[in-house]
Amino acid sequence: MPAELSVVVPTLNAEDGLPDCLSALIEGLTAGLIRELIVTDGGSSDHTLRIAEAAGAEIVTGAASRGGQLRRAVACARGAWILVLHADTELEPGWARAVKDHLETGQGQSACFRLAFRERGFWPGWVAGWANFRSSLVSLPYGDQGLLMTRSAYERAGGYPDQPLMEDVALVRALPRPLLILPVRAFTSARRYRQAGWLRRGARNLWTLTRYLCGADPVALARDYRR
Repeated sequence: MPAELSVVVPTLNAEDGLPDCLSALIEGLTAGLIRELIVTDGGSSDHTLRIAEAAGAEIVTGAASRGGQLRRAVACARGAWILVLHADTELEPGWARAVKDHLETGQGQSACFRLAFRERGFWPGWVAGWANFRSSLVSLPYGDQGLLMTRSAYERAGGYPDQPLMEDVALVRALPRPLLILPVRAFTSARRYRQAGWLRRGARNLWTLTRYLCGADPVALARDYRR
């Protein structure tokens, strides 16, 4: 029986974080869990594609739209389950066992991981704690927490919309609720928080989410978000 899991990683000039992301996946290979690794690139000009090729990934290329990149990659995936990870996300050791247990006993329920940052201190802990609380309370994780789902659930939900921002929120809201939070941390980069300031960046993310839920255009949100 082939392995059940297709791992999808969207990239755009991701050479700094991608090696750690891919290295953490090795335990899924040794456990016989991962069927394929698909890196979906939006036009990287650094060493991202070389890193992906060295890891044996299948590479899909196209326009740099996060939703569109993910939609193209999942269309190529052959596994019964899909795991989507950001290129700057690194799963902690033991993730393969937790995922394998869920595949065997979770009855098809979609799931995510617990968010953590690669930094210590009050603000990293507070922001991660809020994200995990939000995920638990209203089943609304962001993409940096990873997303594990069956292909059938993904297709029933309509898949990722081809939009540059909030594609993760759009899909999660369409998936059957609630989502399970697996007892595994997904460590992600704090670079943007360091650059903008933890409080300012957190408030900006919340404001962006609020605008999106109120019907704002994702293209306009992406333009404002990246300024």
